[in-house]
Amino acid sequence: MIVAIDGPAASGKGTLARALAARFGLAHLDTGLLYRAVAARLLRAGGDPRDAAGAEAAAAGLEAADLEAPDLRDEAVGAAASVVAALPGVRRALVAWQRRFAARPGGAVLDGRDIGTVILPSAPVKIFLTASPEVRAERRHNELRARGAGSIKSVVLRELADRDARDRERAAAPLAPAPDALLLDTTDLDAEAVLAAAVDFIVARLG
Repeated sequence: MIVAIDGPAASGKGTLARALAARFGLAHLDTGLLYRAVAARLLRAGGDPRDAAGAEAAAAGLEAADLEAPDLRDEAVGAAASVVAALPGVRRALVAWQRRFAARPGGAVLDGRDIGTVILPSAPVKIFLTASPEVRAERRHNELRARGAGSIKSVVLRELADRDARDRERAAAPLAPAPDALLLDTTDLDAEAVLAAAVDFIVARLG
């Protein structure tokens, strides 16, 4: 059983992915961490996220331990991750990594931005989450405040808009729902309602 979940930042895909993994006893991979790990490796080495060669080298050398680094959720790393994620060479380097994870016995839940369209186009279950920019900015703002990080909501909203534009307009694997994905707008839904809708879809799809 493989579940592919896509959507823009702060749409709720990570929360849903973790909940589905727990519900069905599956492994979970937040594929955004892969790009954050690549970006973090670059930044620690003083590299430029726009340097394609350096970013590709960092992606090629990525190890599972890199996903446990304590700085992956830093805002600077997140911004750099969005830049490296637009580089075709970086995405190519990480495709096999993600497919190996999904191929583990029993299946897995993967969330990201191109799982259902590029990484696992044959996944039996595809879900695409979205929400209004204002609600997503509010969620990210609250998340940052909860972690003790300084946050200005208007700045978060602008940064999300910039990231959305990069994700949707990039030449390599742009953010878009797969034709057979369940589309869920989470603007007015809490986590429990999103999970219920997803479970209903999975049961209907897989029997």
